[in-house]
Amino acid sequence: MAVMAREEWTDTRLDDLNKKVEGIDRRMETGFAEMREEFRAIRGETKGESQAIRGEMKAEFQANRGEMKAEFQAVRAEMAALATMLNQTIYRLFGGMLVAWVVGVIAIIAQT
Repeated sequence: MAVMAREEWTDTRLDDLNKKVEGIDRRMETGFAEMREEFRAIRGETKGESQAIRGEMKAEFQANRGEMKAEFQAVRAEMAALATMLNQTIYRLFGGMLVAWVVGVIAIIAQT
């Protein structure tokens, strides 16, 4: 097995390496700057979309709330009408029973 000769780092070679590293640094900084710009753009798009979705949801919830309120008011009105009809039916039933009872009492009194 051959032994490789050890290379010495001369000032020229160190300068060349330094230039390569600086080039890599510049490319990395450019890449990071591009990434930051893209992230800002994505963040802006996401924020805009989120606000639009919130606006749509708010409008839908308000519409649903209005529909539900109207439906509940209609149900309440129907329940009030049913309660009134039930009260009238009960009054008529007891009124009829009272009349029948009075007529029965009068009939019993008349027979005696």
